[in-house]
Amino acid sequence: MIEHNLPVLVPLILLLGALSVSVFGSWKRALAFPLALASVAAALVVAVLGVRQTIIVGTVRYYLGGWVAPIGIEYVLDPLSAFMMTVVLTVAVLVFVHARTVVAAELPGRAIPFYSVALLLLTGFSGIVMAGDLFNLYVFLEISSLAGYALIAVGEKPSPVAAFRYLLVGTIGASFYLLGVGFIYIMTGSLNIADLTKILPAVVSEAPVVAGLILMVVGLAIKMALFPLHGWLPDAYTYAPSSSSALIAPIGTKIGAYVLLRILFFTFEPGTVRDTLPVADIILWLSLGGILFGSVMAIAQKELKRMLAYSSVAQIGYIGLGIGLANPLGLVGAVLHVLNHAFMKGGLFLVAGNLRLQIGHSTIPAFDDSLRKAMPWTMAAFALFSLSMIGIPPTAGFFSKWYLVLAGFENSNWIAIVVILASSLLNAVYFFRVLEKVYLRSNKKGEETDIHLPRKEVNFSMLAPTVVLAAGLLVLGVLNAVIVTEIIVLMIPSGL
Repeated sequence: MIEHNLPVLVPLILLLGALSVSVFGSWKRALAFPLALASVAAALVVAVLGVRQTIIVGTVRYYLGGWVAPIGIEYVLDPLSAFMMTVVLTVAVLVFVHARTVVAAELPGRAIPFYSVALLLLTGFSGIVMAGDLFNLYVFLEISSLAGYALIAVGEKPSPVAAFRYLLVGTIGASFYLLGVGFIYIMTGSLNIADLTKILPAVVSEAPVVAGLILMVVGLAIKMALFPLHGWLPDAYTYAPSSSSALIAPIGTKIGAYVLLRILFFTFEPGTVRDTLPVADIILWLSLGGILFGSVMAIAQKELKRMLAYSSVAQIGYIGLGIGLANPLGLVGAVLHVLNHAFMKGGLFLVAGNLRLQIGHSTIPAFDDSLRKAMPWTMAAFALFSLSMIGIPPTAGFFSKWYLVLAGFENSNWIAIVVILASSLLNAVYFFRVLEKVYLRSNKKGEETDIHLPRKEVNFSMLAPTVVLAAGLLVLGVLNAVIVTEIIVLMIPSGL
């Protein structure tokens, strides 16, 4: 019974959690956090069951109200959606644990709306991942976007402007996607993804279908902040509350990448976007530009969260590169980097939150070795996240880059390989700049520092998620072969 309903259970649990937090939290404020955490944890348990179910029996389909697709609304749990949902909720559980102290400090009196909106954000993400048709995918995309705007707008003084810019650009992206869906529907008469895989090969060369595909790709490129459509991202991630950044940065843009994967390789035939239409090539070159641009801009930043924001532009480029190479190794590299980057960037934003709570800022020039002495575990976690971002084995970050390099070899794309290697060096420049200040260099005698440390670590509820994510990078690195051979290879569509 539970196995049959798995595709709809995750969004349902999260939606009920959002309502419960609003209702019971208004009655008794202390209930808001435990209800929110219990909802996300329950959804994660269901998601893990979903991964097990798809490995054992394959794809699970749920027809809402008993109406069979393409007339009714279909939810689909396949290896890709089950994997994606588990990654999103694993990071979300750890961020929620971390958020208890941070939200109380940064958003006093607003914990109930924060947790409610955060659960709505996750409801939208889970709906996007499980949706079996293009229109309901759009509906959940907008639910998550509206929740994201709200979570960003309640941050620092410039955050409303950053959220408004994100709203404008995000609305344009959503409009492009919806227009593309309309073109596809006009030519096929269906929006169900399984149905479209059978119809599209016969009409894929028709102008409205090509226009629809291009519009959807542009809309999703805006949503996932693919270079040069990333303009909304740096300010949004920098000025949002620490918990919002830690929740949106590691998983928000990855959901856009997931939808792009779903449309290019599971709705259209891989050969169409690779050989017939140059869509994969365009994504490839934009991704390469994003990798270099994001890395160079990250070096120029003096504020840690802003450096991480530009770093995200580069990391999204790695995922886009795997999609653009359009071969099995590229898909493995892209999906593995979604997992690795969720852990790496989620952990790095938690470190930024720890620093802001303890020392009041995360300005890099003001760092020195007293930070290492006062917050040894937080800075040790930062060092591990940094090594993984650079791609030092055996951390997880090395292996996704390794698969992308192999995918480049398979396509004889030497430029892609050179860019990956050059980007790793650039990553080393901006992360070692921080590590040098914290671990190697002390302030000169008599030099004043802006840091007034309380000489103690953050509390356990903030430290534990940070350390778990950092340790997780070593576990994922050691187990990467198992993850690839037992889970990710199941996602490779026929024809890729």
